[in-house]
Amino acid sequence: MPLGKEPAKILKRRLTYQGRKFGFEVSRLKLPNGAEGDWECIRHPGGALAIPVTPEGKLILLRQYRFAAQGRILEFPAGTIEPNEDPAETIKREIEEETGYRAHRWQKLGEFFLAPGYSDEIIYAFLALDLEKLEMPPSQDDDEDIETVLFSPPELEKAILAGEPVDAKSISSFFLARPFLTEINV
Repeated sequence: MPLGKEPAKILKRRLTYQGRKFGFEVSRLKLPNGAEGDWECIRHPGGALAIPVTPEGKLILLRQYRFAAQGRILEFPAGTIEPNEDPAETIKREIEEETGYRAHRWQKLGEFFLAPGYSDEIIYAFLALDLEKLEMPPSQDDDEDIETVLFSPPELEKAILAGEPVDAKSISSFFLARPFLTEINV
C-alpha cells in the first residue's frame, strides 16, 4: 500500500512477543520532525475478506464468538494471509472453509489498514459472486465458534446503523461494495 512522506528512523527495535499469528514490538523512533519516542506495534501478516453474495442476492456473514469482544459479532468471512500466499488465494480458501460455498467470480474492492494507530495489518477486501454450494458442510477449526447468517444489503445496513455488533473490517468492506451491489441489482 503506497504511503506518503518519509518514514520514521528506527533507533532501536525489540520484539517483545511472537504469537501464532502476530507479533508485538516496541521501537524507539525518531520522527521526520525530529521528535523521539517509543511506539508499540502489533505486526500482522495481513488478512483477506470476502463479501459473498448468493444467487438470491443475500450476503453471507458469520456470527462468531470473539474473545477480545467478549461475545458474538457479525463479520464477513476472512482469514490471515499465510507466508508467501496471495490475498486472493487466502480468501478463496477461507470462504470455502467458513461458509461451505465456492465463488466463481471475484471483484477486488480495495485494501486498507485495519488499525494503523497500533498495527500494520492490511485487509484485502473482495466481492465473491457466482457462488456454488459445496456438498460437504464447512468444518470449523477447534478454536472457532461460527454460525452462518444471511442478510440482504438493506437488512445489513439497518443492523449496522442500529448498533448490532459488526466488526470494522466488515462495515468498511460493505460500504466499499455498495456501488458494485447496486450495479448487479442486489
